[in-house]
This record gives sequence, C-alpha cells and structure tokens, in this order.
Amino acid sequence: MSRRRLRTLAIGACATAALATAGARAEPALVEVGNLILHADGSFQPRTLPKRHFAPTDFRGRVEIAAKDGGRPSPLQQVVVDFDRDGRLTPGPLPACAPETIANATTEEARQLCRGAALGTGRIRASVALPGGPVESDSALSLFNGPTQQGNPTVVMHAQLTVPATQTYAIVVPIERRSGPFRYRATLQLPPLAEGLASITHLDVDVGRRFKVGGERRSYTAARCPDSILETRGRFSFADGTVIDGSVEKFCRAR
Repeated sequence: MSRRRLRTLAIGACATAALATAGARAEPALVEVGNLILHADGSFQPRTLPKRHFAPTDFRGRVEIAAKDGGRPSPLQQVVVDFDRDGRLTPGPLPACAPETIANATTEEARQLCRGAALGTGRIRASVALPGGPVESDSALSLFNGPTQQGNPTVVMHAQLTVPATQTYAIVVPIERRSGPFRYRATLQLPPLAEGLASITHLDVDVGRRFKVGGERRSYTAARCPDSILETRGRFSFADGTVIDGSVEKFCRAR
C-alpha cells in the first residue's frame, strides 16, 4: 500500500473520530485535517415527531471549508451523505426537472421553468484563484426534483457562478435507497468549478416542500422518532486526497 494511501486512511480515521465525538454531543462537527478546516452541521424541524409513523419535516444542512494557512482550500470533489432510516423521501406526484432544461438558465429562469419541481433553496460560495489574488464567487442555489435513475429519486442542483466568467451548473444528485441503518445515500459529484480555479468554501441547503395527495398533506422529507436520535453520515473527498468522514447525531422528542 502506498504512503499516499496510508496517509489518506489515517486522515479518514482521525476525522471520523472527531466527527463522531461532535455527533455524540449533538453539536456541529468541526474538524481540522492537514491544511483543511471543515465545519458541518445538519438539522430538522420540528424536533418533536411521532414515534412510529412519519410526519412532515424540513431539513437544513451547512458545510464551511477553509484552509488553515488562509489560502484557497483544496477543491471539494465529492460528497456522500447517508440519511437515517427513520427519515423518508416522498417525491410523490411532483414533476421532474430535466437538467438540460436549466443548463443555461439564470437562477430566476430556472426557478420559473421548474417551479413545480422545486424542493428547496440554498447558497454556494467559492474562492477563485486569479492572478491578482483570490476572489469570492457567490450564487443562490436551487434544488429541484429530478428524473428517476434506475427507479431511484434524484435531485437537480442549480447554481450560476459569475467569477471569472459566468458559468451555469445543473448537477444531478442520485439518491440510492439502501438497507441497514441508513435508508438513503445521496452522492454529489462536483465538476471542476471555474475550470479548476475555484474551491467551495460554503454550501447550505434548506429543503422543505409540502403538497397534497388525495387530500392528505405530505412533504418531500418526513421523519419519525422511535429512539430519540436521527443520524446523518457524511464523507467529503478533496482533490489533494484528503477524505473526511463520520456522522452527526441530532436529538428528537417522541410524541
């Protein structure tokens, strides 16, 4: 096994321990590995949920990435998130937004074109390396219900960064149904941003879509609380080979 691979495994083990410790306290996870600082958190509302059946919830997630030396952090390439088995997704009757439909659209145009498929919003910021020094690029983020893949749901993430030039991204995030303690796995593969010059420094999402089926109130995200804990597990892979993974737990109250 190469020294590089051993180093990556060691980093992953240390980061896992740090994230697990943060999760045990039900606090945001703050991990420092090499030159990277990662701050991740997730939450849901309401915190009081039925013990056995599922009830509508809103989900919020946030990731902050920085470099210890104050420079541009290594580019984030992949995010894999596993969601607790006591959570559930219900795309239901929502229409699907085809990524090619909004591949060249502004934020306002994308939200109008795929308004029926809207799931949530957020924000993305990136540090772009330019000859005169790093410049921050900022964009609104839109989340839409996407076309199914092999029977599984997907989410389409749309953003438009304007530094050093306007570039539009419509990224499909497949969501795999799984057995075991985690019901779903979402995998976000990030393309090189700004032709490889940009590194994500902030990403937040707020998901909460309500609709009715046969007169019954439903939501895209739902949860129950049989054991007082909802757990999310994340794995973040960076261009320099660093892998940070672990889990964060949030407490819920059964009713």
